[in-house]
Amino acid sequence: MTKLNVSNPKVWVVIGVGFAGILIMAEVNRRRLKARNSIKQDFGAFIERIELLPFPQPPPPAARLSLSGLSFAIKDNIDVKEYVTGFGSPAWKQTHEAATKTAIVVTALLKNGSTCVGKTIMDEFGLGITGENVHYGTPTNPKLPSHIPGGSSSGSAVAVAAELVDFALGTDMTGCIRVPAAFCGVFGFRPSHRAISTVGVLPVSQSLDSIGWLARDPSVLHRVGHVLLQIPSIEPKRTRCFVIADDLFQLCNVPKQKTVYVVTKVIEKLSGYQAPKHLNLGQYIASNVPSLKGFIEQSTIQQNGMSTLRALSSVMFLLQRYEFNTNYEEWMKAVKPRLGSQVTNHIAAADTLAPENIKVLYKVRTEMRVAMQNLLKNDGILVLPTVADPPLKLKSRKGLYAEVHDRAFALLGIASMSGCCQAAIPFGEHENYPISLSFIASHGTDKFLLDTVLDMYSSIQNEVSIQSSASPLPDTNGSIDASELLKEKGNAAYKGKQWNKAVSYYTEAIKLNDNATYYSNRAAAYLELGCFHQAEEDCTKAISLDKKNVKAYMRRGTARESLLFYKEALQDIRHALVLEPQNKYASVSEKRLRKLIS
Repeated sequence: MTKLNVSNPKVWVVIGVGFAGILIMAEVNRRRLKARNSIKQDFGAFIERIELLPFPQPPPPAARLSLSGLSFAIKDNIDVKEYVTGFGSPAWKQTHEAATKTAIVVTALLKNGSTCVGKTIMDEFGLGITGENVHYGTPTNPKLPSHIPGGSSSGSAVAVAAELVDFALGTDMTGCIRVPAAFCGVFGFRPSHRAISTVGVLPVSQSLDSIGWLARDPSVLHRVGHVLLQIPSIEPKRTRCFVIADDLFQLCNVPKQKTVYVVTKVIEKLSGYQAPKHLNLGQYIASNVPSLKGFIEQSTIQQNGMSTLRALSSVMFLLQRYEFNTNYEEWMKAVKPRLGSQVTNHIAAADTLAPENIKVLYKVRTEMRVAMQNLLKNDGILVLPTVADPPLKLKSRKGLYAEVHDRAFALLGIASMSGCCQAAIPFGEHENYPISLSFIASHGTDKFLLDTVLDMYSSIQNEVSIQSSASPLPDTNGSIDASELLKEKGNAAYKGKQWNKAVSYYTEAIKLNDNATYYSNRAAAYLELGCFHQAEEDCTKAISLDKKNVKAYMRRGTARESLLFYKEALQDIRHALVLEPQNKYASVSEKRLRKLIS
């Protein structure tokens, strides 16, 4: 190679261009690093930082504004004047102008002294509960950084949990506030349907949409609610009647010692609280929402009520898809935006809905509201888990998401389809995952529910602390004695459909003799009572004692199917078929489960 001629001007041009390129690349990398650090600082919660100052504080002797000194963020489907509302979609943002007015709900908060500091990331078009957005990324769950934050109000929940704001606005259709509240370990409130003005908020499904909020502190949750709720005030009642949905706690693997037991102990200690009643909610809905019958899949587990709850969530999604398409079909066809797979599937599914079925969807919603009103009246509170499973890890396989889908929406569809108000409440942790229980009150009793949460929460915290340090409730065993006689009594009670008595006899037999048959028989009685977790545990114990117990595999498969763990149920049924290939019941069950999974 020839030597460079440094006197040649072209050489210096090349050197200068190269040096400039190095500087430009360094600046680009610096900005990228700064952007990454910025995301780390705000946990990726914000899509846009803004500042909306509160209205002036009135001069003395006027009282201080109720939200004075508090900061808040808003989900990016809520309008702010002079800003484009993004709706979780770059294509939407690029094809729309800035809002000409600020949403009524935001103005109300500013008038009462709070400051808005930004807009938060959401699932694309609000269609999802994972919190993952293919265009803008996934906000980091401050409690569990390697897990999803939940959505679609993901950024709002993360901003609150990370203490970036005191509270945040979101919207809830199918669980979009309740799920991220549960996964991030904060309070979430879904108000009664249409209790708060939706002017200036992009709709997803008008029949399900509800503007709600998230907070770390129950007093902040309460104060925000009393500002936003535009419904007639209901006088606080000294008596509160709690109803515990026993069948719904079967879906949740958190020990009852940390959930139902905590609620029961708190109620015992507070005045004006009646002893809780217990209810199989799925069966109640099946009896009181007759229009659901056409949506219930015929199966061997129909009588336990879980099929009813699964049907209710199916109706919820059909209604959401129909209304979403009605709102945005023209824009979708005109713009043809690049969509995430979840939104694409959602839109495609809506096209299959026959017009004659639409009226039935609205009929189910009406019947559901009446049923819940009759159950709870003006002083009742339903207690249930907010979600059935802990948050999935980021980028979990799709099959795993499908497994938890039915369990989640069996719980979430109740308030969405009835229009009731629901408060998601943090109840400590189990195995390092946040626990969240929910209280549901009838439509229009929002202030009563908020007052109840505020009244109870310090006692809940105390009881949660006690139970976290307490030893698990002990299991007792005894020596072998008259166990066979007790087993026969249990069998006789079972045949006579005296399920509770059968459980008692089998339990006494187990105390005397740790026998696989006794556990399997007790599981059969538990199945009849709808106690699926207990049945599953008994079958697991029976299998550990006798690996060839076909009945235990079959019964555990039934319990797991009832709990909506289809893949695990299928594994049990296949085990039974290996042991007993001619088992016709197992063959039928295997075909049904394969259909549910596919």
